[in-house]
Amino acid sequence: MKSKEVGSMSNKTKKQANPRILRRLLKDLFRGAPILLPLVFISTILSSVITALPAIFQQKILAVLTDFLATGNRSWDQAKEAIFPLLAVLVALYLLSVILITFQTQAMNLVTQHFLHSLRQRMFNHMQDLPLSFFDQNKHGDIMSYYTNDVQTLRMLVSGGLPSMVRAGAIVLTLFAIMIYYSLPMTLLVSIGVGVMFLVTRKVAGGSARFFREKQKKLGDIEGFLQEYMTGQKVVKVFNHEDQAIQKMEEKNQALFEVSSKANGYANALGPIIMNIGNVMYVLAAMVGGVYLLSGLPNISISGMAFSLSILIPFLNMTKQFTGNINQFSQQINSVVMAMAGADRIYRFLDQEEEIDEGQIRLVHCREDAQGRLEESPNRDLAWYWKIPQADGSFSYKPMRGDMRMEGVDFSYVPGEPVLHDITVYAEPGQQVAFVGQTGAGKTTITNLMNRFYEIEGGKILYDGIDIREIRKEDLRRSLGLVLQATNLFTGTVMENIRYGRLDATDEDCIEAAKITGAHSFIARLPEGYQTQLTANGANLSQGQRQLLSISRAAVAGAPALVLDEATSSIDTHTEQMVLEGMARLMEGRTVFVIAHRLSTIENSDVIMVMDQGRIIERGSHEDLLKEEGVYYQLYTGAFEME
Repeated sequence: MKSKEVGSMSNKTKKQANPRILRRLLKDLFRGAPILLPLVFISTILSSVITALPAIFQQKILAVLTDFLATGNRSWDQAKEAIFPLLAVLVALYLLSVILITFQTQAMNLVTQHFLHSLRQRMFNHMQDLPLSFFDQNKHGDIMSYYTNDVQTLRMLVSGGLPSMVRAGAIVLTLFAIMIYYSLPMTLLVSIGVGVMFLVTRKVAGGSARFFREKQKKLGDIEGFLQEYMTGQKVVKVFNHEDQAIQKMEEKNQALFEVSSKANGYANALGPIIMNIGNVMYVLAAMVGGVYLLSGLPNISISGMAFSLSILIPFLNMTKQFTGNINQFSQQINSVVMAMAGADRIYRFLDQEEEIDEGQIRLVHCREDAQGRLEESPNRDLAWYWKIPQADGSFSYKPMRGDMRMEGVDFSYVPGEPVLHDITVYAEPGQQVAFVGQTGAGKTTITNLMNRFYEIEGGKILYDGIDIREIRKEDLRRSLGLVLQATNLFTGTVMENIRYGRLDATDEDCIEAAKITGAHSFIARLPEGYQTQLTANGANLSQGQRQLLSISRAAVAGAPALVLDEATSSIDTHTEQMVLEGMARLMEGRTVFVIAHRLSTIENSDVIMVMDQGRIIERGSHEDLLKEEGVYYQLYTGAFEME
């Protein structure tokens, strides 16, 4: 499924998908609690059946009292002897029902929380394996909505809606069986009313479902909008766009209001309609039952008992209880509809294709044993090797040198709209290769392809003579330290953010990395030094300081090759010189790819590639390109701007 298809599905397809989604949801519930969940449903059904049984005892007690009062066939002592055992059994059943309901409530809470915990973890784990294209094509706020709004709808269904529907359904079926046992004609009368209820529920719930699905989409849209504008709040204020932002929010909020009003309008109308149909049924049952009783017509029933007052009174109570539970069942349809809309979005998110990784070659550290044979070692100070599986099940080892080659590479983010055309790049071990050109020329795309964030459409990329598609992505990316123009710092201490580059790094490793990049001096001046807490992407640091931490993170990773994508663009000139000195030490012995707008930072590069509209139009050293007096010369001398 393509990422751009998330959130789009025709109404017809959705209706067809709902049973499938419900089956999938129940399967996930059962998988998480294979023993406890069946026990919950059994206890729910048993307590529901017990709730419906008083009608039988009521009929028997009324029959005894009627016989005592009307005919005098029994003495009061005989009547008490017949009634008290019935009451005792009834009390025992009620106590059992309380125990079952208590168990069901507590157990269902455990099932619900376990299910939600498992679902969130599963969603997050899956998200880590999605390609970058998914995040390019979907709003981050809408993705967040999967974890909040959509998961919340499932919580409401699993914890409340589903048990209530099972309980109401069990009570209705039990009552229906008891009604047939006592009087088939009266049961047929009630069934006609049930049929009307069913038709009304189907009609109203159908309209409600359509708007509840739309409501979930609108909620995701608003969350995406809010996330986008919170991130860009400074830009909004700089350009005085507060009024325009408010207007957009009003439009989106109004759209949510309208669809929510329609959804809740349908949902809220269903309860009163069903209740009043039930009231009409109760009155009709009383009238028909009275006529039936006075006329002396024969009663058709499984019990074979004649229709009497002892049957009519419990029957009326059962009718009330019957319609009440149907109303309860119909009220849960709203939670089912919302949950199905949420589950639809969540499962389509979980069904997104993960990154394809068919690579088998690993990156390891090796040393020579006493016989001069290579053996793997966890010592990070040793040399890097490619671990290549052989046909016979053995492995060969090839030194990781940092030789990166792109041969005739073509690529497009959107089919039919090429971004790179026949790109050929050779980076020999230890070389520094720089890319310059206007924004959109394809510089960053090249480095993205080296990391296999996207797959090429034509040509090939070789790393030490190995097609990068044969290298496991995890190992490929571990070999390429990446510093982006946009910094991303996480909530935590400065030390933790540097250690993000290598989780097993010691404090001393992190401090050494900060010293190499020049970040140590400003970190030492922070209130708590390396233990200073960072929040909101390091909002309490300057842009330059955030970038220095990002570079330090790459330094502690110790990758044998580096990709620097505008790594110094957010640093002032004075700080830049200090960082460049540290980066010079960091780049020693490594193959380095640099994307830069400041041409002064790449003068010492071994090869400079000048790009324009997805093509390399010039290549050579700084001196060679100046001699050519081409595009690079004009950029360097200021004949025209980079942008």
